[in-house]
Amino acid sequence: MAQAVEEWYKQMPIITRSYLTAAIVTTVGCSLDIISPYNLYLNPKLVMKQYQFWRLITNFLYFRKMDLDFLFHMFFLARYCKLLEENSFRGRTADFFYMLLFGATVLTGIVLIGGMIPYVSASFAKIIFLSNSLTFMMVYVWSKQNPFIHMSFLGLFTFTAAYLPWVLLGFSILVGASPWVDLLGMIAGHAYYFLEDVYPTMTGRRPLKTPSFIKALFTEEPVVMAQPGNVRFAAPPPEEAHQD
Repeated sequence: MAQAVEEWYKQMPIITRSYLTAAIVTTVGCSLDIISPYNLYLNPKLVMKQYQFWRLITNFLYFRKMDLDFLFHMFFLARYCKLLEENSFRGRTADFFYMLLFGATVLTGIVLIGGMIPYVSASFAKIIFLSNSLTFMMVYVWSKQNPFIHMSFLGLFTFTAAYLPWVLLGFSILVGASPWVDLLGMIAGHAYYFLEDVYPTMTGRRPLKTPSFIKALFTEEPVVMAQPGNVRFAAPPPEEAHQD
């Protein structure tokens, strides 16, 4: 069992493995009182006035207490982050990292701006960790890029992947969770999907082109396509004529 888990972990692509590891280590560390969540949560005043810039990153790593909800989000993080990195972003690690960076920036911006709007500022002030929203963003992007895959929810009913975010949103409301977390992920995910997949098709311009300095951080491995063993791509060498 331990060996199977180790092999599963080693076979994860680099971004998925790194994010999953950081999330588990951070959450476990907080559960054991090694790390204080008060040093991790998003606090605009502490970021701007006391220069605690690490909070812009650490609030995406803590998934609250270790319970069934934690395991649920770890499953979604490992599954859909891995699916995106291995399929849609295969051979494009820098682009995948840039997608997460874009999502984190959009989510942080929404919370900061929302905290300054009357009547809704109190709701946004309660959102101090955006890890669940970033995970939901990945689910949303995957569902938009794979809309026709058939899925089942707890064996109760089937649907196509295009409706997965809405099914999960409905389930969150059903169990009494705040819908804001999922809605923020959907907003960030749709913003990325529109700018990366829809807008370039309409205009021929790609506004989310990955900067060169981010590409320089990753060594892209070429995608190798397997070829059938019995297919010949060149004519065989002519046989030498034997003289009697």
